[in-house]
Amino acid sequence: MLDTRLVTWALGLFAAVTFIVCVIYGLVTPQSLHMHTFLEQVLPAFKWLTWWGFLLGLIESFLYGAYVGLVFCPIFNWLHRHLGVGRASG
Repeated sequence: MLDTRLVTWALGLFAAVTFIVCVIYGLVTPQSLHMHTFLEQVLPAFKWLTWWGFLLGLIESFLYGAYVGLVFCPIFNWLHRHLGVGRASG
């Protein structure tokens, strides 16, 4: 069984850290290798290299990760209870 609160926070923070890594990557690589076009497509109202855009992208990334945790954990726990997946035989 998974702790929904723990997994939600972990995935939210993972997504936020990944967003920061993507922004840093975009700052240190040539423009032809940037991900800013992708980030602007998947994060509503995100604008590359503005403080507001960075803060909004960070919040949106965290919320996407948290959403995954909030949806995944109950599904996993339900399947674990009802299908007995992962139970020790014996």
